[in-house]
Amino acid sequence: MKPGSVVFGSALALLAVTALSLAGASPALADSGRTLAIGDSVMLGARSALQDLGVQKVDAQVSRRADTAAGLLRERGTGLQRRVVIHLGTNGTFDQQDCRSIVKAVGPARRVYLVNIKVPRSWEGPNNAAIARCASSHADRVALVDWHRAASRHPEWLYADGIHLRPVGARGYARLIADAIRSDVSHPTFVAT
Repeated sequence: MKPGSVVFGSALALLAVTALSLAGASPALADSGRTLAIGDSVMLGARSALQDLGVQKVDAQVSRRADTAAGLLRERGTGLQRRVVIHLGTNGTFDQQDCRSIVKAVGPARRVYLVNIKVPRSWEGPNNAAIARCASSHADRVALVDWHRAASRHPEWLYADGIHLRPVGARGYARLIADAIRSDVSHPTFVAT
């Protein structure tokens, strides 16, 4: 064995261990400073988990309605992040006017991630249909994040009200959003700058 081969072999082993450690960790979003999340009390319950996974700013408030989103986006002006996550519709209707207002306020150079809802109320179905229609109508700029499906498969993620997040649900919710963004950035349908 050559004298330098032990050092080289040790360095390779260290790199392999480091790569395995990183692969098992919950990686933060690449370019995390470019993601804003706007939502209601559901998102508020996942604020820390979202920030842990790299969402720079989480603007979530109890009882927030979908018709407030465009105004919140416009308030940020040119400081609006490149990726915007919207989870609204839990507290009332989400319609195509809300969709058009959000897409217009975000502008053509940004990507929107619309998170559908899981709420045992009469507006759940119509809102999720409107959110899906919004995403498909603007597929070049809007992606759907299917929270309804994930939460339906994991009822243990929600408290007894069927809406709000237990700690395990907050982590699942945040991972779902982070994975959607990460997948989009890895296989971009837009140019991240």
